[in-house]
Amino acid sequence: MSVPTVLEKIIARKFQEVAERSARVSLAELERLAKAADAPRGFANALIEQAKRKQPAVIAEIKKASPSKGVIRENFVPADIAVSYEKGGATCLSVLTDVDYFQGADEYLQQARAAVSLPVIRKDFMVDPYQIFEARALGADCVLLIVSALDDVKMAELASVAKDVGLDVLVEVHDGDELERALKTLDTPLVGVNNRNLHTFEVSLETTLDLLPRIPRERLAITESGILNRADVELMEINEVYSFLVGEAFMRAPHPGLELQRLFFPDQVKKTVQPLD
Repeated sequence: MSVPTVLEKIIARKFQEVAERSARVSLAELERLAKAADAPRGFANALIEQAKRKQPAVIAEIKKASPSKGVIRENFVPADIAVSYEKGGATCLSVLTDVDYFQGADEYLQQARAAVSLPVIRKDFMVDPYQIFEARALGADCVLLIVSALDDVKMAELASVAKDVGLDVLVEVHDGDELERALKTLDTPLVGVNNRNLHTFEVSLETTLDLLPRIPRERLAITESGILNRADVELMEINEVYSFLVGEAFMRAPHPGLELQRLFFPDQVKKTVQPLD
């Protein structure tokens, strides 16, 4: 019997979590809360418009910890980090809400979104429609669907629910087979290429470059994970990738928004990004 990968453990936990949460808050109640939530801010459109101008469209991530790195940031105040990112030029935010493996929380998403005007994606592992309604009730503007965690039927179902409640979808792939499944199953314009293998947590930027020729021009390729320095950014821009999801590089820096500027807008580094003391 093989040992479960990190992703398999996370997915198993998500099914338990949905059962626990739905026992506390019914799906009907969650649907009511989702309908009452603030209008979505247009996550996909914000990225597409920025990338069209060949300017960095940065999804800046708010992440306290990860399974592979442990605690990444001790001084962790989501609202302050969100404001720092907005001042630093982020196009959108990503907020981890997974509790057990990333030390995230639903409240972090709410706090971050309330502090800024940027669209926000709920970064979690979606396995059930309940979580989609939950994301909208929390105020999320987009959800992540990870192809390696879903079969095609479930992926299509979750995307359909997301569309019904007004959420954009970012579909995440790691290899050619997953990309083919995503393109066949979903019509979302946002295709994220995770340079991190979620089974082994190894990272290679070549993953994006290898898959890029197979992503149709009408879709927006977003490179995720492993962007750590200016050379990494320039490598992607030379290959006409202008959309990025970055977390660790910012979270390890004393001033996340300033680090965002240094990486993506080095000619515009300004003093308006205040330190996070």
